[in-house]
Amino acid sequence: MGSGLYGDMADTAQTLIFQATSRPQQSLGGTGIKVVALLLALGFGLSAVLFLILGAWPVLAFAGGELLLVLGLFALHRARAGRCLEQVSLDGARLRIRRVDGSGPGLVAELDPYWARVRLSEDGGRLLVGHRQQKVEIGLFLNADEKRDLARALSQALRQYREPHFDNPQLR
Repeated sequence: MGSGLYGDMADTAQTLIFQATSRPQQSLGGTGIKVVALLLALGFGLSAVLFLILGAWPVLAFAGGELLLVLGLFALHRARAGRCLEQVSLDGARLRIRRVDGSGPGLVAELDPYWARVRLSEDGGRLLVGHRQQKVEIGLFLNADEKRDLARALSQALRQYREPHFDNPQLR
């Protein structure tokens, strides 16, 4: 049957008040990775020539294996770091913190936004969100200045949630 006059409970979506997504810093882009791989291959090539001149050609197989291992581990690390993610979102019902590490599922925490408080350490090293005994550290991928900005923005969003502004046209 139809959803009727009042609609369906599943259709009532909460409005998003705040959302922040952070990822770990990746110091090398695509070009940088190619340069590092080229330098490693060049180093291998120079050592291969030296070993061939000295007549130690069996060493080439081991050195080539090491080169492939280093490049493979480098690519694996980069792929895992690319999957890392931390997301803090506030809607009309919950403050959700979702952290995904490179190997798969990570942390999912939900807090009551009315009671949630943001605490930043003096040195800006740790940013905690929580209430009562439940505390979650956020901003793991951020530096101290970015943690201060996140703390300020999230505190403002929580304050906006706790002190909503209602616009009643009849009271104007």
